[in-house]
Amino acid sequence: MKNAAPILALTAALGLLLGGAATAQTTGHIQYEVTKLIDPNDIRVVVNGQVVKPGSPDFPTDIPMSRTIGLSLTFAGSYAREERESSAISTTTTSTNGAPGVPQTTVIKRPFEETTYLDLAGRATTTVLTLKDPTPTAYRSDKPFAPVAGWKLSPQTKKIAGYLCHKATVLLNKETYTVWYTTDLPFTYSPKRELVPEHGVVLALESEREQYQATKIDTKAVPEAEVRPAQTAQAVTPEELKDLREKALADFRQQLIQNEK
Repeated sequence: MKNAAPILALTAALGLLLGGAATAQTTGHIQYEVTKLIDPNDIRVVVNGQVVKPGSPDFPTDIPMSRTIGLSLTFAGSYAREERESSAISTTTTSTNGAPGVPQTTVIKRPFEETTYLDLAGRATTTVLTLKDPTPTAYRSDKPFAPVAGWKLSPQTKKIAGYLCHKATVLLNKETYTVWYTTDLPFTYSPKRELVPEHGVVLALESEREQYQATKIDTKAVPEAEVRPAQTAQAVTPEELKDLREKALADFRQQLIQNEK
């Protein structure tokens, strides 16, 4: 029995090493391309200094009715951070002196920055809104989310961004979505909050009005601090955060109108 202690010590060391390898978390980034139809009521068109609404004879007919943006997900362990290319306002102006002109679209940065953090295991989001004027001020709002039920699984599979994905369909707000998700990543996530599968990462989904498609996946080292929100932001309710966002946009649009007159 002289060698019992060394053998036990070696067994414990191997157990720690193997256990650490088994519980190691994958970290990295997923890039999505998001295409959505645009509501005409969200388009602001100015003709000769006057705002023209959809349905008006002067409303241009050649304005794109869809928009494609990028969505980046950074993940580490059970936490993640989303960043969307939506921090801009598009304004379309027709300057004519009474004659038809060519619409000119200008993209202007929004008066705030917005980032979403996710607790993937706890199924909750933290939205951080940073207003730029008069001085940068950050607000945060926490909100749980729950996936919709009624998923219909399909035996169909295909590869997206190098990962084997399974097909499912699900109804959300009376609209049918086709969802492709992989179980080869060690967490659960969907770029559309309500369409989270029981297990797996959604790499593509589409309906008649919108489409999400993963274009690149990198499993690189990411410190967890990068995907956790800072504690310095002022906590507000989701309703208060919405009011702050809408007021900043309304003030900004009013300033744009004043500058065009």
